[in-house]
Amino acid sequence: MSAATTTAVPGPDGAASRLGWALADSWTMTRRELAHWARQPVAVLVNLVFPVMLLLMFTYLVGGGRGVPGDPTEYLVPGMLALTMAFGLEGTMLAVTQDLGKGVIDRFRSMPMVPGAVLVGRSAADMLQSVLSLAVMTGVGYAVGWRWHNGAAAALGAVGLLLLLRFAMLWVGIQLAMVAGRPEMVTAVQILVWPVGFLSNVFATPASMPGWLGAVVEWNPMSATATAVRDLFGNPGGATGSWAAEHAELLAVLWPVAIIAVFFPLAVRKFARLSR
Repeated sequence: MSAATTTAVPGPDGAASRLGWALADSWTMTRRELAHWARQPVAVLVNLVFPVMLLLMFTYLVGGGRGVPGDPTEYLVPGMLALTMAFGLEGTMLAVTQDLGKGVIDRFRSMPMVPGAVLVGRSAADMLQSVLSLAVMTGVGYAVGWRWHNGAAAALGAVGLLLLLRFAMLWVGIQLAMVAGRPEMVTAVQILVWPVGFLSNVFATPASMPGWLGAVVEWNPMSATATAVRDLFGNPGGATGSWAAEHAELLAVLWPVAIIAVFFPLAVRKFARLSR
């Protein structure tokens, strides 16, 4: 809280000056979120360890990626990276609902600061944690035998698509958190997120599913990102020859952009209407 109260009163008019104060306020809010990491290291550790546990469980116990030509680990790991980006939704919701419940956001709104700085700070900290999660998951995937084969440029493109999916899911979480208003409602969202996550090609190729179910799975935004990432990494994708599979990289961009186009303005509008 101390970091947040140091925001200066906006200075002279002018686009450059307003941009400078907006960046300063946003950085203050980002530092506030990062300070929570130092005070709550267990929560950060749990967020990093949980997807690793899922990866190890499906690699050695459940057997994700079975039936795909080649090493099943190379099919599973890119899918788990996409799943990790989507499952961060609950953490975003919890942080926002806790601030709402404690009146923190109302206090920030009463201060002489750029209104959107709170949301920018939350999203910036969330994306930093997502980068850290990707680094940890990539390292664990490499340890269990996963490799990428198409060079550094393609690998960076895959990481970019994963972070784009995470950025889209972030705004879904912020909007749902402000609608819910209470941390208790996060559990209800978790019940919905898990089926959507598993109704994808993260663990199994759509070709191994009933026809109608495989078609639904291929059009899941998470499936588009997982397929595109597999292609960029040079991993087996269990291609079905469908339009969605053949244009996975295009869909991996269009789906997140569409989600952002819907939920970003909704979140900004909802935040502006919150009571002071």
